[in-house]
Amino acid sequence: MPNGAEIIKTTIDEFQKVQAHMRNAKEENASKTYEGLKKDYQSLKAVLTSLGVNLTEIDEIKE
Repeated sequence: MPNGAEIIKTTIDEFQKVQAHMRNAKEENASKTYEGLKKDYQSLKAVLTSLGVNLTEIDEIKE
């Protein structure tokens, strides 16, 4: 079973991947893709916040 640090690291990695895909979708005007990724972004952001992670430095989208 993963410990807290592993869960946080995995979630941060996923959060950063989603943000990268969101930037690409926005550049390509892929609005449906962007909106789908935004839901993942919001969920991951909620999880990280509940785990006490400070998102100031890693949240590039800020939505």
